[in-house]
Amino acid sequence: MTKIILQGYILVPVSDLDIVKAELENHKRLTLEESGCITFRVTENPENPCRFDVYEEFVDKAAFEAHQARVKASYWGEVSKNVERFYEVNT
Repeated sequence: MTKIILQGYILVPVSDLDIVKAELENHKRLTLEESGCITFRVTENPENPCRFDVYEEFVDKAAFEAHQARVKASYWGEVSKNVERFYEVNT
């Protein structure tokens, strides 16, 4: 098995910031409960409140893909649809 690591950041539009922040804790909790999730961190940048640094580790590609599918179908997927994502995915 090859571990998948995603790292980077997201930029949240000011108009969506309150709802994204309100749902973020639930999103983190649900992700950490997923089978195959090793680490999941989303941290608001202290210098830019619209930027959140992201670091994720999953045990393998299947776990990562299952996470992506769950996110797309979740409330987080809905509230974060306008978020710009800047990620690198490494194996």
